[in-house]
Amino acid sequence: MIEAPVKEPRDLSGPTGVQVEVVSRTFVTKRGEVKALDGMSLRAPQGAVVAVVGPSGCGKSTLLELICGLQSPDAGTVTAAPAVLMPQRDLLLPWLSAIDNAGLALRARGLGRDEARAHAAPWLERFGLAGFERTRPAELSGGMRQRVSFLRSLLAGKPVLALDEPFAALDAITRAEMQAWLAHVLEIESRTVVLVTHDVEEAVMLGDRVVVMSPRPGKAVAEIEVELQRPRRRTDPAIVALRERTLEALGVRA
Repeated sequence: MIEAPVKEPRDLSGPTGVQVEVVSRTFVTKRGEVKALDGMSLRAPQGAVVAVVGPSGCGKSTLLELICGLQSPDAGTVTAAPAVLMPQRDLLLPWLSAIDNAGLALRARGLGRDEARAHAAPWLERFGLAGFERTRPAELSGGMRQRVSFLRSLLAGKPVLALDEPFAALDAITRAEMQAWLAHVLEIESRTVVLVTHDVEEAVMLGDRVVVMSPRPGKAVAEIEVELQRPRRRTDPAIVALRERTLEALGVRA
């Protein structure tokens, strides 16, 4: 069990949630214009976990980049607290140890190497990485690498976490373990989370709300509230029913 970690100081002044209002975004490619989003709206109140599902290419990753300020909308508005993006690939630097990879966010905030290590060390222990502080990424399991990547995102000190398919590359057993782990971590260290996933079960297991997007150009076509306490069980009839509702909203028939 993960103990309550040392609280990470962060700037929580101003809005700490996410508001996306009727946003459109078009890209110009060699083959012409591609509209990724068309009238997309989404709301993630402070401390909420909003899961976003939709078909491939519907603009989910574009949505996260807009929330993080890495892109600007062509129309509509995005209002969000400072956000950090955790992509599908862990992007750990292979020549750095686990503790130094986790501490990169602290180094970017001006801490020296020794200070960053000292600050990150108790977090690694509580994230189940005790004894692996000096281990390089190639020697870590997939689940361990994702824990380091998530810790790096957490230590960035942003009130909003934008997670882009964080467990997609993991095997089914490890993925289920990481979903349970993430749910527990977010109970301890609350942040506003927008989670993009192709896994409908993952969406209803982790989200307070599931937003279903249309095919490209993407927009929200359904919002499903998940009013269930955590921890949640996959075999719970309520979870099964929510999963079926989400699949129906996606146009998938059993």
